[in-house]
Amino acid sequence: MTESALLPYLPPWDWQQFHSHFALRLLPGVEALDDDRYSRSVRLRDSCGWFSVRPIADHPALELTFGDSLRPYGQQLLSRVRTMFDLDADPHTIVRNFAADPLLGPLVAANPGLRLPTAFDPFEQAVRAIVGQQVTVKAAVTITRRLVERLGEPLPNAPAPLALLFPAAQRIAEDSLPNIGMPGRRVEALRRFAGAVAEGALQLHAEDGADALVRRLCALPGIGPWTAEYIALRGFGEADAFPAADLGLLKAPVWGAAGVSAKALGARAQAWRPWRAYATIHLWHDYSTGPTDRS
Repeated sequence: MTESALLPYLPPWDWQQFHSHFALRLLPGVEALDDDRYSRSVRLRDSCGWFSVRPIADHPALELTFGDSLRPYGQQLLSRVRTMFDLDADPHTIVRNFAADPLLGPLVAANPGLRLPTAFDPFEQAVRAIVGQQVTVKAAVTITRRLVERLGEPLPNAPAPLALLFPAAQRIAEDSLPNIGMPGRRVEALRRFAGAVAEGALQLHAEDGADALVRRLCALPGIGPWTAEYIALRGFGEADAFPAADLGLLKAPVWGAAGVSAKALGARAQAWRPWRAYATIHLWHDYSTGPTDRS
């Protein structure tokens, strides 16, 4: 049996942005993507199951469908999915926040429907971020797929092709991950992170704010400011998270051929609080859609 619910949002909101985001990072077995539907396996407390979402063509809402095993945690599921698809954002407020910036303001105004795609599971996103240090998105996805294939747990009674759950922290911590495709130091950083989560030594939440989360993460070996800010942004949807040293931000065409330094960008970004994560999204969009010759 399945349950369903409508999740409304304030337009504009762009399904294609989320579709492109998931298409680039898809983990087969854990996730599935069609033209008008995204589905995945999930853990919620002591239950596991699956959900899928699709946009409603004539209504500003997503339709959420989920398996009966998640019914006891329906409200938590709805809340997590709303965060994942950034359905509670007010695009008009965000546009106004950047209006005074002569360079970023026009970027945001031209694409008011851009939102902040966020992972359903912060632990999964943190794993992806650690794996993705100093490699391309494609390479990071390849390595993360290997993790899923080796350590993912079967999901019973799930609709095809959702057959696996993302590996639990304990399984990653206990496996030596031979030939996974990462340098030894990064493997150890990943295993130590997973071990800290599994043991409860790392409190992986943002209830006390993004800055506190970043400090906790940076206290672990192998996790620096970029990784920690990225986890706050993509793992928790923290609206003011800002990975100032990110290459895509520094080389976005809006800054011109010379780009901008991390120090200068960080200083300029103070005026964008408390919505710096949306600046990140718009600058990444500018970087990905700008001229291919950025020299």
